[in-house]
Amino acid sequence: MIRGLWDRETVAMMLLIAIFPVVALWVMAEGLEAVARLLFFLVVAGVWHVIWMLARAQPPSIAGAMTAICLAMLAPRELGLVALLLSTSFGVVMAELAFGGWGRNVLNPATVTLAFMGFGYPVAPWPDLAVQLGWAAAPAALIGMATGVIAAPLVVSTVLALAVGAVLGVDYAETGTAVAVVLVLLVCDPVASAATRLGRWLNGALFGALAAAFTAHWSGAAPVQAMVSAALLASLAAPLLDELSIALWVRRRRKRFG
Repeated sequence: MIRGLWDRETVAMMLLIAIFPVVALWVMAEGLEAVARLLFFLVVAGVWHVIWMLARAQPPSIAGAMTAICLAMLAPRELGLVALLLSTSFGVVMAELAFGGWGRNVLNPATVTLAFMGFGYPVAPWPDLAVQLGWAAAPAALIGMATGVIAAPLVVSTVLALAVGAVLGVDYAETGTAVAVVLVLLVCDPVASAATRLGRWLNGALFGALAAAFTAHWSGAAPVQAMVSAALLASLAAPLLDELSIALWVRRRRKRFG
């Protein structure tokens, strides 16, 4: 877990720094309501982190703040207190803490929580993200790529897949902001995304293709709901894409060296 300066907490801190432009504009756009929602999810996620980390005699991780930010920004509105507590607890515990904490989990806990909310409370209204958040996702991605906590192939392949969709006639006027925000906050999670070079290219391309397909054919779905679903499917496929990448690498090695 520790390699000099770059331990788990350093990566989490750099991710928080990278997404700061998105968070800052979101708070400016929604004001005190955004602050209240963020505090709620910070408390819920923080309590579960403290309980599980104390049970394992480990310090809590600041990665819980990432989950809280994602949920505060993307969770459906007008859910009751019980629904919010149940959904957040399920995602944080079952998708992250049960696996040993952030860095050992398979899926992003915020993605699982949001998917749980979508399946469990299908009529709840999803948020309408301000257009500025989509533009703020660009510097967030650049900061993440510059510091190495966001994989450049993942972002580039997503953009290329979206561009192919645009050439084929897909209009991202309604979903573009949601695509950009979900990409930076959920899909680019270095733990839940693919880890191999080819896997990252394929992972981003898959998310971009799903985003384009849902934009074109999923009528009636809110933009955030559709993009969270695309993020969930892309994350579920990440281990398979890594396995394919490793298998191809082994095959090339065998052909070269016998």
